[in-house]
Amino acid sequence: MVDKKFIKYFSIFLIWLFSISGISGILSPEYSEWFLSMTPFNLLLTFLIILANIQEFKWQLIIAIAIPFFLGFITEALGVNYGLIFGDYAYGENLGYKILGVPLMICVNWALLTMATADIASLLSKNKILTALLGAALMTGLDFIIEVSAPRFDFWEFENGCVPLQNYIGWLTTAFIAHLGYQSFKIKTNTTISIHVYISIVVFFTIFLFY
Repeated sequence: MVDKKFIKYFSIFLIWLFSISGISGILSPEYSEWFLSMTPFNLLLTFLIILANIQEFKWQLIIAIAIPFFLGFITEALGVNYGLIFGDYAYGENLGYKILGVPLMICVNWALLTMATADIASLLSKNKILTALLGAALMTGLDFIIEVSAPRFDFWEFENGCVPLQNYIGWLTTAFIAHLGYQSFKIKTNTTISIHVYISIVVFFTIFLFY
């Protein structure tokens, strides 16, 4: 049986290996496109890392993860096809296979971000409403940083290249609902891993605010 400490430290190593490699690769004119095309793989790996470090597996985990996954898909589909929730935007090609214009990996992203930010929020409060709001705020803050690089990376782009206030209100509201549902199941994830995942994403996209 693999030692849990080894899994945790190896997971942290992988998180930062892929983040630093991604930054270096995207900044390289020769390999930028290849590294960006690997974004779906990186998202899936991060999601699997969070799952691999869950302290207690139970059947409710499937339902808990399904809440942000499918809520993310529904709201994104409404946004892409009807301009609802987040505004008028369209996804590019670097997030992989799409259904109704929505990359499946963006739904995985909704799930992994909900899991990670729920962990971090739980360190700040034990009140369910407050932790849901804190988690939603952490996700919305992250989206604020990502929006700058999204068109450049061919992730997504808003109509006229302008991100509307509606997007951030939509993110905060949707993430809050996702957190209320997810946190109801009290999934015991690894807080250390969640912190590293969140910080690595912040560092990654903050770098590209300046390059």
